[in-house]
Amino acid sequence: MIQLHTYPATAGMIPHLLLEELGTPFELVVVDRTVEAHRTPAYLALNPNGLLPTLTDGDGLVLYETAAICLHLCDTHPQAGLAPAVGTVQRAHFYKWLMWLTNTLQSALIVYFYPHRCVNEGNTAGVAEVQAHAQSKIDGLLDQLDAELARHGGPWFMGEAFSALDPYVFTLCRWTRNFKGRKARDLPHLGPCLQRVLARPATQRVMATEKLNAPFV
Repeated sequence: MIQLHTYPATAGMIPHLLLEELGTPFELVVVDRTVEAHRTPAYLALNPNGLLPTLTDGDGLVLYETAAICLHLCDTHPQAGLAPAVGTVQRAHFYKWLMWLTNTLQSALIVYFYPHRCVNEGNTAGVAEVQAHAQSKIDGLLDQLDAELARHGGPWFMGEAFSALDPYVFTLCRWTRNFKGRKARDLPHLGPCLQRVLARPATQRVMATEKLNAPFV
């Protein structure tokens, strides 16, 4: 059986949402970050980076990197239609946005939440400056998501069809829910899209399982 090693409200929510959408049997293995469980030898043997999530299954597969896990789930469950057909223009754009989400938006969010990693210890002014620049960058990236939804006018990020990009967009955007400035939910096209993802039964199950509280996005 597939096992998803994760912790609530992290990037592990993305494959968690996909697994619920697929309806395939899986086990959720909670790696408690509050007690540094992601730094233990047992977990590092699975993922030497000490990051979440990691997916394993009974055939010996150990897979980390969220985007890679998403692609694997799409490829092993093609009947679910969570990604466009291989070789199509739509699939090319799917790859583009998946990589953009993990390499550009998620990276900027990590800088926002952990600005102290970018400066010397004790540099509180530097921490504030780094975080402010990160939020400014994130604002522009959220505008790109909103503009893409406005461009095609469909209910989901790729248009008329729900895809693996929607849980990715949802999870990263919900990380902005407590920003001091503009939140993803405030944007005219992005906000309603996030609410549509939130309303899906699979998303509701994930919110309940991960014991998350409002505001959800």
